[in-house]
Amino acid sequence: MLKLIFSSIFLISQMAIANPMRGKYFSKVIFIVFENTNYSEAMRQPFFKELAKTGTNFNNLAAIGHPSQPNYIALTSGSTNGVTQNNNVNLNVNHIGDLLEQGGLSWKVYLDDYPGNCFTGGSYKAYGRKHNPFISFLNVQKNKQRCQSIVNSSEFYREAKNNSLPSYSFFVPNMNNSGHDTGAAYADKWYRNVYTEYLNNPELLRDTLIVTTFDENSGASGNIIYTNFNGGMVRPNLLITEKLNFYSLIKLVEENWGLGSLNKGDSTAPSIPFVWQ
Repeated sequence: MLKLIFSSIFLISQMAIANPMRGKYFSKVIFIVFENTNYSEAMRQPFFKELAKTGTNFNNLAAIGHPSQPNYIALTSGSTNGVTQNNNVNLNVNHIGDLLEQGGLSWKVYLDDYPGNCFTGGSYKAYGRKHNPFISFLNVQKNKQRCQSIVNSSEFYREAKNNSLPSYSFFVPNMNNSGHDTGAAYADKWYRNVYTEYLNNPELLRDTLIVTTFDENSGASGNIIYTNFNGGMVRPNLLITEKLNFYSLIKLVEENWGLGSLNKGDSTAPSIPFVWQ
């Protein structure tokens, strides 16, 4: 019965791709998650610094912990759910995908080098499962239809060009492009190229919020990470200094579309301040 319910909700959410639902602030959101960089180091990179001028930057937004995987789980489900390491986990928990589908909204996860077909292995080429939280959620992993929402990043490039992205996109570069194995300067150059070719489109940016963030810092006190908002609805050259965290980002998605709450860290997290034009 649960499989039937989720399958029906999934089909409704896929119909929503063609007809995105206008939210309070934006119609679509794209999360792009980089790796292991202190805020100050990210701000030394020319493109990340440029985005701070064209959009809103947050200099006091914290990841949840270390190492990587707990942060990805937290960013998408409102809790680390007891995950403390990078080993493969299988979690019977609710997540943002559930709320989106229940609200008739579409979602998709895009990963460099992901081989598809509900792949549950720990790695493939420069893909790492520890950076793909949705494959660890059992109600996605065990449902072939919902698993179709986890795809190779080549689909992101095609859909961005066609302005046919879903309501919620979660993009994870591979271990090289994210800076995990290569450093912030490499990630910055890669992102400039991708952003310029696929995202710097007035039609896309008009109603799409682009959230650029990092999974964790590289050890500085407080685990503060670079986080940036860009899009036609965002105030440019604005710096937000209020103390926030990953759960604030989930809360923003919930508040934008009136999705309710996962009743975890998102329910008590501070809301994102008013950054809108």
